[in-house]
Amino acid sequence: MKVTFVRPNLFDERSSDAMQPLCFAILKSLTPPDVETAFHDERLAAIPFDEPTDLVAMTVETYTARRSYQIAAQFRRRGVPVVMGGYHPTFLPDEALQYADSVVTGDAEGVWQQVVEDARGGNLQPLYSQNGFPPLGGTQPDRSIFKGKRYTPVSLVQYGRGCRYNCNFCSIRAFYGSDLRQRSVSEVVEEIKRLRSRFVFLVDDNIFVDTPKAVELFEALIPLKILWSCQVSIDIARDRELVQLMKRSGCVNALVGFESLNLDSLKQMRKAWNLKGGDYQSSIKVFQDAGIMIYGTFVFGYDHDTVESFDKAVEFAIGNKFYLANFNPLTPTPGTDLYTQLESENRLIHDRWWLDPGFRYGHATFHPKGMTADELTAGCLRARLRFNTYRSLLRRSFAPRTNLRSPYRLGIYLLSNLISKREILRKQGRQLGSATDLESLPVVRRPDKALSSPGLTA
Repeated sequence: MKVTFVRPNLFDERSSDAMQPLCFAILKSLTPPDVETAFHDERLAAIPFDEPTDLVAMTVETYTARRSYQIAAQFRRRGVPVVMGGYHPTFLPDEALQYADSVVTGDAEGVWQQVVEDARGGNLQPLYSQNGFPPLGGTQPDRSIFKGKRYTPVSLVQYGRGCRYNCNFCSIRAFYGSDLRQRSVSEVVEEIKRLRSRFVFLVDDNIFVDTPKAVELFEALIPLKILWSCQVSIDIARDRELVQLMKRSGCVNALVGFESLNLDSLKQMRKAWNLKGGDYQSSIKVFQDAGIMIYGTFVFGYDHDTVESFDKAVEFAIGNKFYLANFNPLTPTPGTDLYTQLESENRLIHDRWWLDPGFRYGHATFHPKGMTADELTAGCLRARLRFNTYRSLLRRSFAPRTNLRSPYRLGIYLLSNLISKREILRKQGRQLGSATDLESLPVVRRPDKALSSPGLTA
């Protein structure tokens, strides 16, 4: 038997800065050793649809849903069954089952082996799910699946899953609930040793969910002498010693969700805890005193945001010499409280923006209260372009403790900013997927096996 894993792209084109998609290395490690596997990443090369295989498996995000369904149709026309998993099919199994033969909801651990065995026996079921979440660990991601592919020289490693916070726009809490799990530190250390990589990205949604476990991890990383980056909630800055430990263990940069400079907006998104430990300026100083470069993210479109909010955020990010920053229109994704709220208030522009041929990447998906939808779209683009001007790039580079700390740091800073500048222009205003109309694709209707789709009706 042969299983082909496919990583869809946002669009039907190639990319030059793709990172290894860790989820497929995990799936490979869970696949029985007697099963042949292949992997195609559409970001790197066109998918060979005529290559013989017995099963196609895709992990689907909301932004890649339209393209995933188009890809699935190509394989199914050739008689190849398709199974989909990930956040989007978990929240909308009914929708995914219109375009796939099978859907896996939740994590793959504990269920993927059954999917493979059923497919081998010609008995693939429409839906696979499990009660609760299986413990992490016990296997190492099998990165042999990436052999021969050209990815950026950054190794992705996962320590834990879940986040202790419940921001109303976030899919993480909707997917995992309050469940928080970590692998053993010894397993993570062993994986990093085997990678022999200079730079590691710890992909946890929030590396700071448990202080004792964070301390254990950071201390274990010190002897490895690696450089690493992560995503972390700003409240870690309340513990200056812990941030200094991050530095000693090799942390170079951290993505921090500032989201808004407006307290009322933070309250509305259920993220007022951002300021619980002090103002932003104090928290930024803790990171930068430790030499950690900050990648700040902001969202716009909450009820208290106005057209003035964009420039204030850009000035804040440039003034604090952020390594990188992103300025995004608030985008409601299925499964989240935000989507349910905006849908109930009839403020959504599209029925399902991720499938709508009229939606364009970077555009507003709902009607905000403090500005028009067009002003939200234009404001976010203006903020991105202004932050990524060469003048801003030069001004932010003069940060001796962070961006200018060493020639290596400066190299990371310059390369990352140039890629960010290019990607803004490449993606903005693009239609998701290809031009193929979803209405023309073969659809499987299963009215007798209707499933629950949180926040939406199928």
